[in-house]
Amino acid sequence: MDKTPGIRPRRSWGQRLDRAARHGFPAAITIAGMILLAAPFGLPGQAQLMPAFTLAAVFFWSLFRPTSLPPPLTFLLGLLADLLGEMPLGTNVLILLLTQLLVVRSRRYLPQKGFLFVWLVFVAVAAVAALLQWGFACLMSWVIYPPIAALAQFLLTAGLYPLLAMGFTQAHRSIAAPERV
Repeated sequence: MDKTPGIRPRRSWGQRLDRAARHGFPAAITIAGMILLAAPFGLPGQAQLMPAFTLAAVFFWSLFRPTSLPPPLTFLLGLLADLLGEMPLGTNVLILLLTQLLVVRSRRYLPQKGFLFVWLVFVAVAAVAALLQWGFACLMSWVIYPPIAALAQFLLTAGLYPLLAMGFTQAHRSIAAPERV
């Protein structure tokens, strides 16, 4: 927003609605993707796609548009992920909020390092997230599950990020860009 003094025309209702839609795009696309991936389509590995998509979306949007994904909204996304998935309540809430905290704190220098470095940081975040999910699932059921499921979740999440980041970047530069209003 231009901070120079002067008289500016008041934004129309349509312009304000367009700005709100652009601002709400990251949350809306994340929620839509979560619900779509939780739908019973019967695709192999579909249950693992939803947490991978959610973690990647929160990571990306927290890095490039943190004002569009405030912590209370991230809390609700985590709660929705817990309700749609089969994780103990609060697991995804904690993981997504910790991810957002880490990303927002490192936001000043992380994007300047290039995509490969950002992806490596995401890979580390995905590893910790998979480990936490596995640990919480074991703790809540008092059973030590084989860690192969956590490893598969980690590999899927880490491998899916570049593809999702390309789509999110296109949206960030076009339909979701608040500067275009």
